[in-house]
Amino acid sequence: MALHRSVFRSSLLFGACAAALLCLASGDGRAQGSDEPPHAWLFGAWIGGMFPPPSEVTAKTCLAQPTVIFTRDVVLRAVLTDTTYAQRQVATVRATAHGFEFRFEAPLTPASTGGGLLGLGGAEPQGPQTVGFGCESPDVLHVERRGENEIAFPGCEDFPNPLVRCPSS
Repeated sequence: MALHRSVFRSSLLFGACAAALLCLASGDGRAQGSDEPPHAWLFGAWIGGMFPPPSEVTAKTCLAQPTVIFTRDVVLRAVLTDTTYAQRQVATVRATAHGFEFRFEAPLTPASTGGGLLGLGGAEPQGPQTVGFGCESPDVLHVERRGENEIAFPGCEDFPNPLVRCPSS
């Protein structure tokens, strides 16, 4: 069962990472049209946050292990104690005067899905594993835009440093 869960997590992570990397390949991640969501400027991979961002970084180095990945529907973040990215599904995004406010969906628990992989039963008992960003609530993230390719998560203990966008080339 552990192998199946690992493969399932990997496929979810691969799909989200592939979407983020496609955004990077198509430009600098900014909204291309008026039908884009308010946070389209953030789409792509970001490095830093947990530690100060490097002063110079290559695309290869940055994309090898980004700290945070923003997509249309999901925000993924690296966790120091796990090899997989924590994934939070976006419920709403609101543009603010200095950035964006994300509100995330409540995480799925084994009880809410019927238990087990894809709700098929057989899951080990687990408590809710809500991974946030160390902010006032695990279900809210405030993103402050500090420059053309720099953001910060004000008030979030897990991300005391700014993040910089991974270059596309």
